[in-house]
Amino acid sequence: MIENKAIAEKLREIADLLEQQKANPFRVNAYWSAARTIETLPEPVEERLRRDGFSALLELPGVGEGIARSISEYVMTGRMSRLESLQSGHDPVALFEQIPGIGPKSAHRIIEILHIDSLEALEMAAHSGRLKKVPGFSAKKIELVQTWLSHVLGYRKPRLEPQQQTEEPPVGLLLYIDRQYRKKAEDGELPTIAPRRFNPGGEAWLPIMHVTKQGWHFTALYSNTARAHQLDRVKDWVVVYFYDDRHHEGQHTVVTETRGADSGKRVVRGREKECGDFYSEQGETSENAD
Repeated sequence: MIENKAIAEKLREIADLLEQQKANPFRVNAYWSAARTIETLPEPVEERLRRDGFSALLELPGVGEGIARSISEYVMTGRMSRLESLQSGHDPVALFEQIPGIGPKSAHRIIEILHIDSLEALEMAAHSGRLKKVPGFSAKKIELVQTWLSHVLGYRKPRLEPQQQTEEPPVGLLLYIDRQYRKKAEDGELPTIAPRRFNPGGEAWLPIMHVTKQGWHFTALYSNTARAHQLDRVKDWVVVYFYDDRHHEGQHTVVTETRGADSGKRVVRGREKECGDFYSEQGETSENAD
């Protein structure tokens, strides 16, 4: 059984890394507070989780849904992917391979087609229907993935249907974060981490940015996936993770479009039409200003 002290240590490591990477102080303090809560509990967190379920974690002082998910993942799998991402950029293939029914090929397809690399993003893709776009994912297989993720992350069904979901930052804001990240990275203004993948020398070259804007907390970094390296797009593809104070969270990859009307422009994968509308509106605004 995993001891509370071990869980608290992981949460403190996240707090330390967030502080080093200049994240929002409130976010840093949230992890410190949760660590104190876990360490002083009279019973093992693992026992509480297995007996009363994921909701029991949310009843603990200072433990929000995002932190609860990290705790649950650590108890169930022995790893905390949020910590791994902050440390050195986790290996999304290995992360997805731990899910029953997903092997190396399926994991690569998920990453290349959906541009996601976290369990939370996969969970939303499974429930929104996006996972159906990946070859080899039948309804039965998706159901198995949903069941496993529900067990590990404590998923609660969205209040809205997938087509009604609006619990994401607007594309204009995502494009702004992308622009700020690339500029600060180019100017050398961001702390860097040493990714484990495709980095034999252990060099700390991957810039990471934490910022809060319009009620959303963002973490941005270049994509360090096999596909990005194969296509020489590491310094082009930017992964933006986000969550708000109501614990709506997700991620998107921003890339330079290579075809269509918006060729050459930055677009948010999975929300290309919204980006097209955004650029059209921007153009109309500029024309009207003239």
